[in-house]
Parts: sequence; C-alpha cells; structure tokens
Amino acid sequence: MHFSPALRSVLLAGFACCSFTAYAEEPKTSDATSANAPEANPLTPNLNHSRHLHPRNAKHPTEQPHQDRFYSTRSSRITLPLPGEEDAFTFVVFGDRTGGPPEGVNVLADAVRDTNLLEPDLVMTVGDLINGYNQTDEWIVEMKEYKEIMSNLLCPWFPVAGNHDVYWRPLTDPNMPAKQHEEHYEMHFGPLWYSFEHKNCNFIVLYSDEGNPETGEKSFNRPENQTVSEEQFKFLQEALERGKDCDHQFLFLHHPRWLGRGYGDDWKIRVHPMLKEQGNVTAVFAGHIHYMRSDPADGIEYLSLATVGGHQTSKVPQAGFLHQYHVITVRPQQVAMASFPVGEAMDVREITGELQAETLELAAQRPVIDGVLTVAPEGVEASTIKVTVSNPSTRPVEYTLTPASKDLRWEASPDHLHNKLLPGETHTVEFKAQYRGSGIDQFFRPIEILHSQDYLAETTRYSLPQTSTPVEIKVVVPQLASSEQLPNRALYLDGEDDAVMVASDALKLPQGPFTMEAWFKAESFSSRVGFLAKTEGSETSIFLNNGQPHASIHLGGSYRSVTGSDKIPTGEWHHIASVFDGERWSMFVDGKLVGRTDVEPTWSRKRNDLPLYVGADPGRDGSPGSFFHGWVDEVRISTTAKYAENFEPKRRLASEEDTLLLYNFDYELGVIAYDSGPGGLHMPMLGGAQLSEPVSDK
Repeated sequence: MHFSPALRSVLLAGFACCSFTAYAEEPKTSDATSANAPEANPLTPNLNHSRHLHPRNAKHPTEQPHQDRFYSTRSSRITLPLPGEEDAFTFVVFGDRTGGPPEGVNVLADAVRDTNLLEPDLVMTVGDLINGYNQTDEWIVEMKEYKEIMSNLLCPWFPVAGNHDVYWRPLTDPNMPAKQHEEHYEMHFGPLWYSFEHKNCNFIVLYSDEGNPETGEKSFNRPENQTVSEEQFKFLQEALERGKDCDHQFLFLHHPRWLGRGYGDDWKIRVHPMLKEQGNVTAVFAGHIHYMRSDPADGIEYLSLATVGGHQTSKVPQAGFLHQYHVITVRPQQVAMASFPVGEAMDVREITGELQAETLELAAQRPVIDGVLTVAPEGVEASTIKVTVSNPSTRPVEYTLTPASKDLRWEASPDHLHNKLLPGETHTVEFKAQYRGSGIDQFFRPIEILHSQDYLAETTRYSLPQTSTPVEIKVVVPQLASSEQLPNRALYLDGEDDAVMVASDALKLPQGPFTMEAWFKAESFSSRVGFLAKTEGSETSIFLNNGQPHASIHLGGSYRSVTGSDKIPTGEWHHIASVFDGERWSMFVDGKLVGRTDVEPTWSRKRNDLPLYVGADPGRDGSPGSFFHGWVDEVRISTTAKYAENFEPKRRLASEEDTLLLYNFDYELGVIAYDSGPGGLHMPMLGGAQLSEPVSDK
C-alpha cells in the first residue's frame, strides 16, 4: 500500500467521522421568550441565528452629509449619514498578573503588545500586580519587573493595589512594617487611592486591602477586614462630587466586594447606595477572583476581570476562565465593552507578503517519512520510522511531531518530539512503532505523524494548521485464486463519509485505453454523487448526480463527457462502465450503450496525483466529498477497452491479464479493501464503510 505526498493527509482523517460546528444552534424558546425575539427578516433568509441582532447600546448618532465634510464627483440617490463628531475614546483594563508561575509575566507582556496595537488613551489595572507575599528585597525585584514590562505601553497606565501587592509574609516577622508593603507600594507604584479626569470622565481608584481598622489585620475572607475606612470613604465622597458633571464615572478596586461572601455587606450598605444616588457612575471594575463575570445593579455595571498572567484554571475559557483584558469604548451617552483573549490581536503591519508566502509554504509542506509498516493478517512488524522536517522560511519555526492513531493498540516511542528549526535548518528524528493487536480486524487503523508548526515572527507566534501524514503501509495477504471461494458480499457506503481510497501512485493508470466498471444498488441520490472519480480539472470519473449517469475524461485540454438520458432507479442492482479505446469515449449502463463521443487519437489524458475514490469525488487537497449512498460491488479497472458494443455484464468479475484493480468486496480484511487483481492494491476503506452479509439479490 503506497501513498503519495498529496494523499498522506487524507488517509487517517477519512477513517474517522469529523464534524465542525461554527455556531451552536439557537435553542428552542418558550412562547414568552419567542415573543421578544426578533421577527424573521425576509431580506436575510440565510441568517440562521439572532445573536447578531441584539446590540447592547443604541445606534450611534449620525449627521446628514454636508459639503464641508462629504465630497464626491458622482451622483447617487443614496444619502450616506456621517458619524457624529462628539468625543469618544477607549481605555483598557488589565486583570490580575499574580498567583501564577513567574513565567506569567510573558502573558502580561503579550497583553502589553496587544494593547499597543489598539493604542487606547490609557490602561487601568485592578490589582495584584506582583506575586508579593514576601519581604522587601524580593518585593523590589518583582515590582521592577512589572513596571519594566508596563513601561513598554504607548499610553499611560494607572495601578490599583491588590492583596499580593501589599501583604507581607511571614506575619511572624518582627521586622514587618505595621502597614506591611503599603509604604513600598506608594513609593514605587502610586497612591493607594486617587482619582483623575479624562475627556469629561472621572476615574476613581480605591484600595480594598486596608485591613481591620482596629487590629490592622489584612485578609479578604473576614468581613471586618473588608470595610472602607472613614478616611477612604470621605475621599470617595469627594471624588464622586468632583465628577458630578462628568459624562461617566468609573471605579476600580481589587476585590469585588459587591459579591458579598467573605467581604460582608459594607459595600451593599454604605458604598453602592452612594454610587446609585450619584447618578453618573457607569461601571465598577475589580479582579481577584481570576474569572470574568458581570453583576449589574441599579444601572451600574459591576465587572470582574480574569487574568493577564495570574493563576488560571481555564475551566471554561469562553465563559470567562482565561487570560483576557477589557476594551472600553466611551461616548457621552453610552459605553461599549468587549473582552479579548490575550495574544489574539493581530498586527496588521506585520503580515507582509513575505510573511504570508512563508507561512503558506510551511503549511503546504509535509514531513518526509522514511519507513514502511508491513501489515499482515497475523500482525504488524515493529519498525523504526524516520521523519524529516525542514524550515524553508527566514524565521525560526517551532514544531511538534506526534505519532497517533485512532487504533489505540499502536505504541510509539517517544510519544512526541518538540524542537525549534532555525531558518534553512532540517531535522531528522526517529520513532519506534509497535502494534499490540493480533492482526488486521475491523478496528485496525493506520498510524500517522501529526505535525504542528509555529512560525515565530518578530512580535507574534503564528500557529499553522496541524497536518497528518500517514505512515506508508504495505499490506501482505495471500492472493486468492478466485473470489468464488468466498461468500458474495458487497460494500455498503452510508453517503456521509464512506469511501474506498486508491492512492494515485499505487494505481498508476497508464495513458491509452482503459475500462472502469462496477455494480451498484443505490439507496438514495443527491444532487452531486461521485461514484468512481479521480477528477479535479483532469483525469476521469463516473458521476450519478440525482441518479443520472455521467462519465468524463480529460483529453486534449478539456473534459469529454457522455450523459445517460434516463435516471437510474434506487433499490435495484445496475452495472455501469466507462470505456476509452483511444478514439471513442463510451458509457454503458447494464450493458447498453447510453453515450459515446469521438476523440482525437493524439489526445492524451491529463493526469493528477489525487486518489481515485470508490463512492466519492476527490477535492483539490485529495479529501473525499460528494458521497454515494448504497451498495457497491465488483469494481474493476482494466488497461484495455473491454466493451465496444452492447453486452451482457457478468455479475461476478474475474481478474484477467489486463486487470489493473479488482475489488470483489468478498474477502473480509478489516478496514482494508482486498484487491483480487495481480497488483495487490489493498486500500483503506474510509469512514464506516463495511462489507455486507451475503445478499440474495446480487
């Protein structure tokens, strides 16, 4: 069994049914919910969900075009409204950096890089800037590291103090300052609480780790330690008063005290009523809990952020358990909010034509595999497989190679390899493959090499699509003298993902005359059905679109085709054959000539390296599509023109001198289709294709 490079990515994918869902279906709703849902719009019949139809805010105000702002030398009946010219700006909010490994600063650096691509007016934090819980020397080192990373921001940033930033450990240390690291914080980061205005908006930063006003104890799980001191409460009153005429007031603190829990009721009883009464407090931001959530109350947005490098469980990333930052867009009458995963911002200027060409070249290449696995009914020989990968680009490439199979009886050592290729470099690595199964059975699946690559550009890691390259398999089985020795079975294909794949470099259909024929009994026909096909701007095929037989061959620069006038019914066995004799292209159904066209003897068949599929049609990448639904039997390809005039088709075909391939589909060989021809082209059955029990109507 042989596979060309173009086909290696197809084999294993075809053995397993894969589905991809871009959007989940809209859930069925009750009558009450449906009553509030947008009505179906006849202008958008292809919009199959309503989530796009629920903006959070009102439409932006617009102005009618005026000659001072709008200019064209064309006339049109369409009036294009212009955006309003009121001030709008954006700011970004970072969550916790601490609680994770020291390497978490790399996530913080990625967030800084993302933010610089957005260029907001400013960045706010919500505390826990450093790991802390230490003494002065270590605290200073971590503080400098954090500030150095943040110094790369193009915009100003404003810190908020969290427990990791001010807690001293151990508490038994006789040299611990009374306020722990508060003095260090204000010396190197800024005031514990403060406010500032920007574009008619007031930003207020609070300190939520003052501790117990009587004992000085600092903790966040005892309500008496999580109250706003009178000094800070007075500051908050004054700050809110200073911002009373602003469009918006935004508050920032570390602990989301509005959640209650160990924070007690101080926020609910003292702070929230004051914010509500103020009337222009738009949002309050906090961190600490390391996951996102929104808890609006009385017109105020209460928002908790996840992390930018802190400890992250990643339980449900899309539900807020991830490294992320908030982007806030502010207009006088409304605020828009969105969260972005750290590292997802794309640098428009970095994606040059050269970068794109290099990543495309990397994505298209496949590792070169040196080694063949010999498969016999009694077992699989242990083998050493050499895999060679190269980096033709001008940037470093990190790669991972992983031997894998849907058949868990394979063992490979090592189970994966990870390394970096410098520009122009080539690596060759070895894997030892061993099969613990007893031989080929219905559960046998081949082994493949998964190849993952990351292109390391100057500011971004570009992950390329993972490829799968099957290891070449040589199937060794005794050649049967005749299929008459076996029960007369047929191959059943479900019309969804079932097919037999015949590798092009194994088939080697020569130029000149040939015959392609088979028996079939369809259960249903769709609008496009590949029955025996190798076509993709080249080669030959038989299609059964809506049951109408159609045979094509690419000769002399274009397709030459014949189409039967009658549709073939379902539920009945029929024989079909396409014949090329060098001068004519013919198609026979049940032995009757249904179409013929003359061709020039000098024309040659345009060839490709795509597989021939039984029960499907190859795409450009060699993957199967347009599947046949029903039974297939007696597939034979011959290197002569077998039929010139009407004939009586034989129900069971035999291997002859001109036979290139013959699938009787009678010999059970697991997921391998047994070739009764002299070439022994035993090929994989994809999806759930399987041989049927003997049937009487064959």
